[in-house]
Amino acid sequence: MRIMAIDYGDAHTGVAISDPTGFLTGYSATIDTWRPDAAAEQIAALAREYGVTELVLGYPRNMDGTPGPRCEKAEAMAELLKKAAGLPVTLWDERRTTIDAHQILAANGKNARKRKKTVDAVAASLILEGYLTYKKQQG
Repeated sequence: MRIMAIDYGDAHTGVAISDPTGFLTGYSATIDTWRPDAAAEQIAALAREYGVTELVLGYPRNMDGTPGPRCEKAEAMAELLKKAAGLPVTLWDERRTTIDAHQILAANGKNARKRKKTVDAVAASLILEGYLTYKKQQG
């Protein structure tokens, strides 16, 4: 059972895929495209390649828990993903994941230019870690 987490962005979309057991983050990448349909197709292709059974899409809520300004884009992407991949999509609260990803990369010596290339994949990994932890706790 592999799960894929997605940190959707206008130009860069981070993707992280669990290991076959669904307990650890295994693979991560960044998809570079401005077109939502192209991003959805590339995500669907990765899902097929890795045998993913569930998609988790970052849902950008405000810090007070209310829907953020990008929630509509996330909802639209969820619909594209359902059609392109034919898999269930869970919207997952992604508050602070990009901030935390920048901090992790900075703490590991990555300068701003190098962080820009990998921050979305790290953010997707953080979304995946949070979701996998939640699933473990649910039993």
